[in-house]
Amino acid sequence: MLHFTRWKTVLIWIAVLISILFALPNLFAKTTLDALPSWLPKRQMPLGLDLQGGSHILLQVERADLVKDRVESVRDDVRRLLREAKIEYSGLSASGQDIKVTVTDTAKLDAARGKLGELTAPVNSNLFSGGSVSEVALTETTPGQFVLKLTEEGIKYRTSSAATQSLEVIGRRVNELGTTEPYIQRQGDDRVLVQVPGLDNPQKLKDILGQTAKLTFQMVDTTMSIEDAMNGRPPAGSEVLYSQDDPPVPYLIENRVVVSGDSLVDAQATFEQQTSEPVVSFRFDTKGSQRFAQATQQNVGKPFAIVLDKEVISAPVIREPIIGGSGQISGSFTVESANELALLLRAGALPATLTVIEERTVGPGLGADSIYAGKIASIIASLLVVGFMFLAYGYLGFIANIALFVHISMIIAGLSILGATLTLPGIAGIVLTIGTAVDSNVLIYERIKEERRAGRSLIQSIDTGFSKAYATIVDANVTSFIAAAVLFYLGSGPVKGFAVTFALGILTTVFTAFTFTRWLVSAWLRYQKPKDIPRGLLNVIPHGTKFPFMGIRNYTFAATTIATIASIVLFAIYSMNYGIEFKGGSILEVQSKAEVADVSLIREKLDDLNVGEVQVQSFGTPKDVLIRVEAQDLGENADQTAVKKIRDELSNDYDFRRVEAIGATVSGELATAGTIGIIVAFIGILIYIWIRFEWQYAIGAILATAHDVIMTIGFFVVTGIEFNLSSIAAILTIVGYSLNDTVVVYDRVRENLRRYKKMPLDQLLDLSMNETLSRTTITALTTFLALAAMYAFGGEVIQSFTAAMLFGVLIGTYSSIFVAGPLLILFGLRPTAKNMPTTTDNLPASAG
Repeated sequence: MLHFTRWKTVLIWIAVLISILFALPNLFAKTTLDALPSWLPKRQMPLGLDLQGGSHILLQVERADLVKDRVESVRDDVRRLLREAKIEYSGLSASGQDIKVTVTDTAKLDAARGKLGELTAPVNSNLFSGGSVSEVALTETTPGQFVLKLTEEGIKYRTSSAATQSLEVIGRRVNELGTTEPYIQRQGDDRVLVQVPGLDNPQKLKDILGQTAKLTFQMVDTTMSIEDAMNGRPPAGSEVLYSQDDPPVPYLIENRVVVSGDSLVDAQATFEQQTSEPVVSFRFDTKGSQRFAQATQQNVGKPFAIVLDKEVISAPVIREPIIGGSGQISGSFTVESANELALLLRAGALPATLTVIEERTVGPGLGADSIYAGKIASIIASLLVVGFMFLAYGYLGFIANIALFVHISMIIAGLSILGATLTLPGIAGIVLTIGTAVDSNVLIYERIKEERRAGRSLIQSIDTGFSKAYATIVDANVTSFIAAAVLFYLGSGPVKGFAVTFALGILTTVFTAFTFTRWLVSAWLRYQKPKDIPRGLLNVIPHGTKFPFMGIRNYTFAATTIATIASIVLFAIYSMNYGIEFKGGSILEVQSKAEVADVSLIREKLDDLNVGEVQVQSFGTPKDVLIRVEAQDLGENADQTAVKKIRDELSNDYDFRRVEAIGATVSGELATAGTIGIIVAFIGILIYIWIRFEWQYAIGAILATAHDVIMTIGFFVVTGIEFNLSSIAAILTIVGYSLNDTVVVYDRVRENLRRYKKMPLDQLLDLSMNETLSRTTITALTTFLALAAMYAFGGEVIQSFTAAMLFGVLIGTYSSIFVAGPLLILFGLRPTAKNMPTTTDNLPASAG
């Protein structure tokens, strides 16, 4: 196993050098990379919004508005069809998803059925599958009384189509802002995700995305005064609309659209020559010009309205026909508002109203701080782990550290090649793999030591150590990979970033442990010709320990049961401090422009805004403040309004470094996805362990891991640390780590069961756990050191994640010994010492 052919050596080093080559561009600025030859790799890891600043906005098509528009359209079609066929009718009305009409001319009922039946004709729902959907269902309750109902399939089709059409409009609007590399993607049937890195003004982006920008030119109805229309009932075919003024001015507007914004070919913000006020100049296409000219010729002396999203911008009187196909929109604009309106008109109207249901905005200052904190934490974690490994294993530790450097290079290269976004949790994932990557080397080195103590030669010990550690490392890493895969599939945003780095770390660990590290050890043997295994300066666990773990299992089991029940009871009574991902609401991190933030003054200002319960607390430095706002009762739009009120109130004195607003819709989905994620991870790991081991091992591993999850939840309850989306990632990572630990112990148990067939199970478990104790302790220490560096230096945002992971390392190490082991006895894997005679014939020397 230590022999490498020349072609294998070449392939290994090609893989290593390519990884380093593709990772190096991340150390240089873009200007430096541009000056290098074109054949060199220049691709860098894209940074997430939490590292470079920007906005993440999830928009949802408003189903109710879309249904309302569709109902009105069908009602108008019913009126048109019956009038064209000269069929008398009455009682045409719309309510909910229904349109009702009564045909009074009984002689033309068959003709009416035929005409109304045209509205039920199916439409193509998919270009490739050729499927069709009927948007309207027609029923006749009694002869002559017809009901046309929008079908759920039709509404879903319209909603999906609106989301698809919105992509192009949103893309044009965002590109008009001049931002670099916006990311716009359809999500599900009715959502659009917009991510804009480096954006300084997220409110402007929300304003532009949230406005439908449906521009119409309609005539003002002068047949009735506006007062009579408001006090009574407007004439058929007209409605009362209000202007954008403060206070708003009412107008009676005809529903008939003279020209729509679809006919616009250009719109620019300009200045009116006589008054120098900002206006918006527009120009129609040929068809629009003709219709506008005809309408103005026929209505000279009458007012017409320019309507934007059901609001009247202006209502001038037509003094003379407008035949040039161009005109101006005036309406008390500022330069900024005129530019925004021109942008919206150029980009086109959205097919439906889009509501912001999730917002995550990070200022560029906080992003820079996060990068700095992540670098510092990574450097400190690396130094701690490297130093510890060198002290524990001497020259073999030095080899492990070289492999660790290649491991990190491969992760960075993989992220760069894949174009995977590096997020702050992603940095945490890299730091975590720094701690856990050495676990494979620790397993190998501890095996080598055992084989050497058993009397084998140095070469035989190293060769056997690698061979015996192989299956254990694969089993341990597969369980962790299952947890990472579940995180990637069910997670979102930063959590996916963590899952990608964690999964890449698992894959590169296997390569560096069994290929690169083995080659380095082989080269060391070949060139240095050592006589024995190098000794480290630090002996963490002495050889030959005989701790009676199973002898105290009744006490530890009792303590574990009490702690587990206490965690469940505390969770049932007090629950956890849920973040906005699970209960909705908003979080705003602000930084004072003065030296110290005045928390009490902020509370006083926000109490007057009528946005519900608001929590204000110091956060990080004396200049930083964290504001939490409860979810608003009136839905997602109300949440966005609350955030806007706070921005307007504090923007003069504070910089907004981070804003997160999550509506009830998304929070419910995230909570469900998190729960499903943990369950799916458990099932996947259970199946794998069941296949690789026996059912007792599978059930024991799952119960031990369930204990760790419950205890971690109890930790969140007791400490009051916020339980957010990253906490789900922490729990799933703890699941992977704990199972990694448990599988290593179980693998040794399985091996010893084959070796010592007559040894009582409790003695065999003690032997197995003492044999793996050094590896368990060293792995826990290296992981703990890496996470401690992340907790201390990684910044406030990631602290809840790393705090949970630190606790998880401790509780996972405990459960792999004091929970997973006794469960094998409980399930009767083999009779215990009480049920069979004690024999020492098969005991190893170290066990006495």
